[in-house]
Amino acid sequence: MSPRRQIPNAVPFLGGNEWKYVKECLDTNWVSSAGSFVERFEREIAAYVGVPHAVATVNGSAALHVALRAAGVSAGDEVVLPTLTFVATAGAIDHCGAHPVFLDSEPVSWGLDPRRLDEFLSRECGRRDGRVVDRATGRRVAAVLAVHLYGHPCDLDPLLDLCRRWALPLVEDAAESLGALYRGRRVGCDGLVGCLSFNGNKIITTGGGGMVLTRDDVLASRVRALTTQARSDPLEWVHDEVAFNYRLTNIQAALGAAQLEQLEDFLERKRQTAAHYQAALGALDGVTVFREAAWARSNYWMPAVLLEQHRCSDVRALIRDLNADGVQARPVWHPLHRQRPFRGARAGATEVADRLWDRGVLLPCSVGITADERQAVIEALIARLA
Repeated sequence: MSPRRQIPNAVPFLGGNEWKYVKECLDTNWVSSAGSFVERFEREIAAYVGVPHAVATVNGSAALHVALRAAGVSAGDEVVLPTLTFVATAGAIDHCGAHPVFLDSEPVSWGLDPRRLDEFLSRECGRRDGRVVDRATGRRVAAVLAVHLYGHPCDLDPLLDLCRRWALPLVEDAAESLGALYRGRRVGCDGLVGCLSFNGNKIITTGGGGMVLTRDDVLASRVRALTTQARSDPLEWVHDEVAFNYRLTNIQAALGAAQLEQLEDFLERKRQTAAHYQAALGALDGVTVFREAAWARSNYWMPAVLLEQHRCSDVRALIRDLNADGVQARPVWHPLHRQRPFRGARAGATEVADRLWDRGVLLPCSVGITADERQAVIEALIARLA
């Protein structure tokens, strides 16, 4: 492949009413954090996912932050999450003044392993005065933060069951997984609260944006207050507490509304790309292509392969070589318990997550990727395998 040809990892596809809706914002002068498109985008996302409430935010990180705050996470608490996720998941915990507890992934969905969560709660925690307490630290365990990784649902039902048994709120980080299904249910609506991201590389984009999803009326009001500086009077500048300016703009929401109109087509294109990779690479010795579980329907936001040692001794070198050739492959998320900001954090055994990080490669998957570009990715990868 010519080094001048670039096949990006994941870029937006703007092929619908984006220009029309943004122009409407400009023509009417509704460009900031109020306007009809904000309300429309919230309403339509809520209807699509199947929840009564959706609150737009400036990005997915902000959505996670206020979701945890609204779920009751406070300074000094602990929140359980998988170590294999983007840093923003744990960053939201830190922004609450709380402490992450990192657990392993399970090998099918790559999401939080329910067995590891069960072990942590039953072996290392107890109940004291109506709270779940980590015996080793004395801290309250305030929530479980599950992640639907790379567009595939984690195994939610056993996690929900554990959270019910221990009276813990489950927060769903569905930032990467809009449109994915868990046993026929949209992800992001089963826990107490769920979060979406509309970053430029997500399946639909607002340039930068997020959304908090919930069925709980009180929690929805709390989230809306936290994202709008907690202003409590429609006339006076009266504020109940120090909160945040996490609002999405009308221009961004206009983009999102246009993108959402195309979501089903985007999902189909993503699945076609994943199927193409599976057909071409699935039978190769030493190459395992990620496939959705029988109980799930992935949005295949980021298709992945695992390369065995005998086929690729240095995965990072292979990724660098692919990028030098214009194929923007990516490594799997770096486990968070291994990273500097979280050194010393509570972490269980992480064998699965460590292997996925060591052996995983994420392949280009833009909605607009062409058949020729997919084939070029496949040929470039195969050419570099031992």
